[in-house]
Amino acid sequence: MITDIVASTQAIEAGRYKAVNLVGACSIAAILNIAGKQELPFVFGGDGAAILIPPVLLSAAKDALLATQQVAQSEFDLVLRVGVVPVSTVLQAGFEINIAKLKISDFYSQPVFIGGGLTYATELVKDRRVPNPYHVERQNSRPQADFSGLECRWQDIQPRHKEVVSLHVLAIASTPAQNNQTYRDVLEKIQEIYGSSEDFHPIVGHRLQLSLSRKQLGLETKIRTGSKKHINRVLYLCKIRLENLLGSLFIRFRVVIDGFNWGLYPKIVAAATDYQKFDDALRMLISGSLAQSHALTAYFDQRYGSGDLVYGHHISDRVLMTCLVFERNGRQVHFIDGAGGGFTLAAEALKQRLHRKALNWKALLRMMRLKKRVDQA
Repeated sequence: MITDIVASTQAIEAGRYKAVNLVGACSIAAILNIAGKQELPFVFGGDGAAILIPPVLLSAAKDALLATQQVAQSEFDLVLRVGVVPVSTVLQAGFEINIAKLKISDFYSQPVFIGGGLTYATELVKDRRVPNPYHVERQNSRPQADFSGLECRWQDIQPRHKEVVSLHVLAIASTPAQNNQTYRDVLEKIQEIYGSSEDFHPIVGHRLQLSLSRKQLGLETKIRTGSKKHINRVLYLCKIRLENLLGSLFIRFRVVIDGFNWGLYPKIVAAATDYQKFDDALRMLISGSLAQSHALTAYFDQRYGSGDLVYGHHISDRVLMTCLVFERNGRQVHFIDGAGGGFTLAAEALKQRLHRKALNWKALLRMMRLKKRVDQA
């Protein structure tokens, strides 16, 4: 299943990047809540998500995402596109969806997608043909979704260093082996410039501060209360403000409740963030200095000029966090992005570089498919 916000770049340029991030994460929350304890591979893209589901969950998943679409429209005036692409369609087109499981922390394992299939499925859903057979159209007049666990309670986060780079890199060499080498080169260069992952990880636990802002907490309130009466929204907002006030005190004074030391919670949160991921392309959030980002873009410009890769990046001075917390001392993941547009604007910059090479996603996918067939011949 694929979701993305239509015209997300324009919404971000209008200053609505927090709402874009939150609605993008809603898709994941809605699907995971119908899956229960069943693990599903997913990836958060800033303005949407890609989630693999078994056929048995398809009907319920469609309803959940259509309800999410409805909330996006009614509460945030955002259009959420929802699509379903069978894996068999991707395979028949000559692509693959290979998944690896990467353990990020004791509470979160992140999927890694390779093979081009996820990108191909996304382009099918984004195709402007009318009607698009992969779009999910509303049938149930009152679809329902459960957004339990979705939280947006942290203040904007000051990164480890002065700036944070939202990075999107796509290798476009002639063979899969060359592309794999390109990604290895990129990761080695990032470590050469920035140091180890501990050096450039954008989140530092002690800098996390829970918010009491009515405006910021109002985003979660809209999602979790939906079309309920005004009094329900007021009560929910009061509830989470009180929870955040108590949480701040528990963290500050390292209160231990039922054997759980709240002083450790910010470190647990930082460890379970998705600051680096791979879904047919490399995406990372990197904290460093202005000189380091200049060195990085100089390297990418050189590799772009050589025809090895295309890239996009966006620089900001803060990090946004949207959380899925099913157990405070257990299963959780924290989606992070650069303030002001982050991954969405990085992806837009990447697309512009593709166009400058007289390529677009569809042409690139056709090229990848052709190369694969030649390799197999």
